[in-house]
Amino acid sequence: MATRPVAAVTVTALLLLVTACGSGGEQADRKGGEPVRGGTFTYAAAVGTSCLDPHTSPGDITAVVQRNVFDSLVQLDAKGKLHPWLATSWTVSEDARTYTFQLRDDVTFHDGTAFDAAAVKANLEHIKDPATKSLYAAALLGPYSGSEVLGKHSIKVTFSEPNIPFLQAASTPYLGIASPRSLTEFKDKLCAGGKYSVGTGPYRSERYVKNDRAEFVRNKDYAWAAQGAAHQGPPLVDKLVVRFLPEDSVRTGALTSRQVDAAAVPVTSAAAVQRDDSLRLTRQQSPGAAYSLYLNTTRGPLRDERVRRAFQQSVDVDALVKSIYRGEYERAWSPLSPATPAAYDKSIEGAVEHDPAAAAELLDEAGWSGRDAKGYRTKDGQRLALHWPFIGALVRDQRDVLGEAVQAELKKNGIDLVRDPVETGAYFERYGTGDYDVWDNAWVRADPAILAGFYLSSNLPAAGGQNVSRTEDKQVDSWLRAGAGEAEPAVREKSYAKVERWAVDHATVLPLYVPVTSVGVARGAEGLTFDANAWPQFAGVWKSTR
Repeated sequence: MATRPVAAVTVTALLLLVTACGSGGEQADRKGGEPVRGGTFTYAAAVGTSCLDPHTSPGDITAVVQRNVFDSLVQLDAKGKLHPWLATSWTVSEDARTYTFQLRDDVTFHDGTAFDAAAVKANLEHIKDPATKSLYAAALLGPYSGSEVLGKHSIKVTFSEPNIPFLQAASTPYLGIASPRSLTEFKDKLCAGGKYSVGTGPYRSERYVKNDRAEFVRNKDYAWAAQGAAHQGPPLVDKLVVRFLPEDSVRTGALTSRQVDAAAVPVTSAAAVQRDDSLRLTRQQSPGAAYSLYLNTTRGPLRDERVRRAFQQSVDVDALVKSIYRGEYERAWSPLSPATPAAYDKSIEGAVEHDPAAAAELLDEAGWSGRDAKGYRTKDGQRLALHWPFIGALVRDQRDVLGEAVQAELKKNGIDLVRDPVETGAYFERYGTGDYDVWDNAWVRADPAILAGFYLSSNLPAAGGQNVSRTEDKQVDSWLRAGAGEAEPAVREKSYAKVERWAVDHATVLPLYVPVTSVGVARGAEGLTFDANAWPQFAGVWKSTR
């Protein structure tokens, strides 16, 4: 079998926008002397999660938390370079449909079982199993056909189509490797975390209290960190605690009062944290999908592209982002973040203009020319009402304020945007069935293949994808498949740029802002780093004072 050199599929260098007080780049610590063993490191996260199984949950917080437990086949560092991890080497077929991995032979799961090729196969099969109900990992795995164990520490993974993004996907916690024993013995309890999360990572999962905290203890036997990892060997601290503090003021207060060692800093507190000499703030634009409103192209009024274009043109995104975020976030022009490697098409900037008069003409042309007693547009006696479900407990980054502002902008043009507060179960049911008109989303991934999740016809939410606009277009599918089959970054970029432009021009999306990971770190807390997704990494943290 012909193979291409591994370097040919190495991800392009990730250009992260970083500003920091005292430091920057992939490492958030300033030099605090020699590393100190022992103690507890506590991190405050902005949101909790209903599920800690990365094979099932799509949440960023699940990936951040469970990176401590689950290792991956390869590592993608903050500069976009791939390194061996659980896999020592790999080859890729010329058609990018077959990946053959040689695996480490000295790795042990937290339950004492040995890591081997059979474990990798069990995990990939688990992700693709419909019973897992994967909301993201299955889409990341792509057109997976199957795996063949070639030897105790050698495995061949095959795909039905070229899949250049697979190595980047394999570097994420979502495709992290769990103990096969845990996948069978705890198959109905994996979301519960705690003792049911069994991996090979630097920390052992000890306890999870839903929406309160996750606790981990040092894996003293850890000796297989990725070759590109900043810290090698077991963790320095005895215990890691992640607290879930959704109230911005409470989380910031916990940081400033030293109840926690580091915290996700809300946009409203970023300036104050940066002014505090006892804290340091690291900010990195997140790669992947920018925070956007996706319009359901298969339902109600939004089936008409004129109505969708009117939706876009009715909202003064520039003014809203500037007034709410005061320079902390940039306005988004594309469904992709500018920090996404080999992807962002800068020429798309300016493609959507705020033009309420033009929007009004489009709505008149589409037949929404009547008005009801409250001033909303009507057609055949029906109000132009659009429904946008959300979970109040998961709202962050002032998105509630932004949502109300968008609602007010649309009302000026007679569009009734109804924000529906729902519980978690109802939210995901509506997500899967398409029972919505508008859906907000931002998604972190250090590869432009995130666009396939949002726009490939087969990647509907019910299938583990994120195609919330429910786009079904053969031309778009062909561009996405071309991007997945091309190793040369410049050529990939051209394919994905076409999708970006199509998505905006056909009014499937209203991009709003580019998310930023902002983490504040207290004096005496050292060793915190960031990965290619701009997520904090805790394997090497330590405390200079305990």
